[in-house]
Amino acid sequence: MSPEPQVPPTAKDAAAQGHEQMETTSVDIQDVTGKNEGEMIDHGADTTLHRSLETRHLTMVSLGSAIGMGMWLGSGTSLVNGGPASLFIGFLISSSIVWSVSQSIGEMAIMYPLPSAFVQWCTIFISPAAGFALGWGYWFSYWITIANELQGIVTVLNYWTDEVPKAAWISIFWVVIILINIWVVKLFAEVEVFASTVKFGWMLIAIIVLIIITADGSPKEDPIGFRYWNEQAFRNGFKGFLSILPTCVFAMAGTENAAMVASEVANPRRSVPQAARSIWLRLGLFYILGSLMITLTVDPTNPNLFGQSGSNASPFVIAFKDAGIPVMAHMTNAVIFISMISTGSISGYGGSRMLMGLAHVGMNHKIFGIADHIGRPWAGYIATIGIGGALAYINVSNTGAEVFQWLSNLVSLLTLFGWGMISLSHLRFRYSWKVQGRGEACLPWRTRSYPYATWWALVWCIGLISLELYLSIWPLGQATNAKNFFANYISVIAIVVIWIGAQIWYRGPLWVDAKEIDLDRWRRFYADGIDEESTAARRSLMRTIKVLFE
Repeated sequence: MSPEPQVPPTAKDAAAQGHEQMETTSVDIQDVTGKNEGEMIDHGADTTLHRSLETRHLTMVSLGSAIGMGMWLGSGTSLVNGGPASLFIGFLISSSIVWSVSQSIGEMAIMYPLPSAFVQWCTIFISPAAGFALGWGYWFSYWITIANELQGIVTVLNYWTDEVPKAAWISIFWVVIILINIWVVKLFAEVEVFASTVKFGWMLIAIIVLIIITADGSPKEDPIGFRYWNEQAFRNGFKGFLSILPTCVFAMAGTENAAMVASEVANPRRSVPQAARSIWLRLGLFYILGSLMITLTVDPTNPNLFGQSGSNASPFVIAFKDAGIPVMAHMTNAVIFISMISTGSISGYGGSRMLMGLAHVGMNHKIFGIADHIGRPWAGYIATIGIGGALAYINVSNTGAEVFQWLSNLVSLLTLFGWGMISLSHLRFRYSWKVQGRGEACLPWRTRSYPYATWWALVWCIGLISLELYLSIWPLGQATNAKNFFANYISVIAIVVIWIGAQIWYRGPLWVDAKEIDLDRWRRFYADGIDEESTAARRSLMRTIKVLFE
């Protein structure tokens, strides 16, 4: 007999009774508090994590969590392989997907602020097997990202000196990432606020200076304009364009971490919408304008670009160096260094919370669901940061560009799978809400882009995963062989195997019945006018009322 996953039970009498139960709870609590709805009641969302984070923490983590190696370094390989037009179009497409996914996250993270967020949403609204595959697949992406950021740090530091052994740099900054995560949650958040502020501010400065460089404002260069676009906008044809898409997706991977941070925010109803609304800042400033300026100021044939035969520097660094502004080049390299430490530490945070969420739905050992008295999930930290740091040592015997290509392909496909499942969970959530007779007015926050943005993200995720299958069989500039295929597509194969195995293990339906989903067990209720940081006595009273009326 297969074990039953610990997923929310079905509503007792389907839609009508579920809606009636929700209304009854609100009325009963109104009698005691005088408010229209009950104060925050978690229905299974309580964990041993601490809700010590504020709106600014969530907003800054959302703004800066994905600005790492993919943007600063990976855009160099993309420029070489696809050309300036391909790079810019790739970031436009990826930005539209990220914006759409962030709207789905915003709506669900307020209603269901759970430790592993989208994994538990997937378990509730799609199926336990789907949640299992997403959770473990996404956890893989976290420790792979840690490894990639650590090897990226080596590349960045080699710009200044190559006298220090690669293994030494990896060991030092592996310890740094460990210390950032295990101190306390709020210290981690403050580090990320600082790092995000540095990244955000410097990108703004860099874009302004790069605009000046293109217009004949540099000590060395003549006016550049669209010189490189006119010379060769696309390189290597359609296959060259496809080859840059994994790097664009990898550059934006991490946006979804805001969903997990929401479980440790004191007031998700106030914080999450602000984070969701601010996403256009990062997309517009960092990715769209940033990539455009790179395509204008950096020659795709420059041998010093990351992945070429020269210094393997960031295209941003090369742009300032070639323009005769070495101070800006060094400062940019320092900001990139900070970015990679930040992204590595966020991945440790996300991976540990992912393991915790899986434990809470019975898909992982219960030890991973426990945090200590100050909110640190030790087992999750050890597993995620430990494996990620150890994997980084493959850079010792391979070039940084080779390692980046392998690991970023794995992460990008896992990320596309995750974004697609978030979008599908959102569609299923809204459908369940509707068929159980509940109105949209009952949602704490609604995105105006539903359902168009949700479908847009889902279709693109499916399409890009399919297109990458083609590129894995016939890779750019390489022969078709089993090694190349598995190096580029093994993450998708792993997800399929895990999903099938979970489906056999749980023996549940491929698709849960929307009418039977319990929409309230894992939900957080909010009271209009009641701040969630109220006294412990008031919270205790509300929990008592909840028990009495269940």
